[in-house]
Amino acid sequence: MSLEKARTTAEAIAQYSLETPEQLEQFRLQYLSKKGVITDLFGAMKDLPAEDRKQFGQVVNELKEQAVAKFKQAQEALEAAQTASGATAPLDLSLPVLPHSLGAQHPITLTKNRIIEIFERIGFNVADGPEIEDDWHNFTALNFPPNHPAREMQDTFFVERNGTNDVLLRTHTSNVQIRMMKEQQPPIRSIMPGRVYRNEAISARAHCLFHQVEGLYVAENVSFADLKQTLYHFVREMFGQETAVRFRPSYFPFTEPSAEVDISCHLCQGKGCNVCKYTGWLEILGCGMVDPNVLEACGIDPVRYTGFAFGMGIERIAMLKYRIKDLRLFTENDARFLRQFSGV
Repeated sequence: MSLEKARTTAEAIAQYSLETPEQLEQFRLQYLSKKGVITDLFGAMKDLPAEDRKQFGQVVNELKEQAVAKFKQAQEALEAAQTASGATAPLDLSLPVLPHSLGAQHPITLTKNRIIEIFERIGFNVADGPEIEDDWHNFTALNFPPNHPAREMQDTFFVERNGTNDVLLRTHTSNVQIRMMKEQQPPIRSIMPGRVYRNEAISARAHCLFHQVEGLYVAENVSFADLKQTLYHFVREMFGQETAVRFRPSYFPFTEPSAEVDISCHLCQGKGCNVCKYTGWLEILGCGMVDPNVLEACGIDPVRYTGFAFGMGIERIAMLKYRIKDLRLFTENDARFLRQFSGV
């Protein structure tokens, strides 16, 4: 009886008309669904004698393959006909609305915007300049001696080497300071955020491409005390009012005197941890009074005017603020990392 039902089903499948989506769905429900005819036939095998089950199973398997093939062929034909006619499925107004997935700002962008906001509030404007620069604006005007190591290939990406006027990817945004001082007379009060490039091995603490913010203030009677108060204000606005600051003597070709600025480690509150190497302090930037040779090279009277400059890595500030331990995360574009900043 079951074998006869299988043969009758095969004949019905062969004669079944599948010309509309409704007929296709009815066919699927009648023969291929969990409660369809073919499923019932498979279930009837347990009632057959053992010697008849093999033959019956082969028949039902062939029947299933026939039904699946017929269904897929009809489905593809209907989809092709809809595409050719430009027809689309009717809009189901009862479906729920798809949620909007909002993106997140990159931590570098968040940090840069916060730095700009802090300095704009105390009178600094924002300036920009070229990333491909000549040797004079990038090195010579900044009082770099001809034999300074930063001029060598291991630190700088050169585009052209032609002796006295090399072309290179800027190694700092100080080139914007030079261009500003060449184009306008003091008072000048500006910050210069942007990308910079250095020929360094990529690691958790270094990269060949990173971002800097440099600042410049040139006017009459500018002193080191003005520099210190400006940076005190920045640090406490960025890291909190309880953050301690210290200045350490240093050397930069374009500033004299020069200093490096440290802040108390906000992870251990200055007690010492592996991040601050158990010193309780974290270095964040370099600064100093603009060297008179730099002012003179830009056509500014170094007797009448003085100024200060400072520079910091945006990645460095972001790593400290958001407690990020690997610099490479900023450029890997891992969505799991970037989504953490959607609510910052």
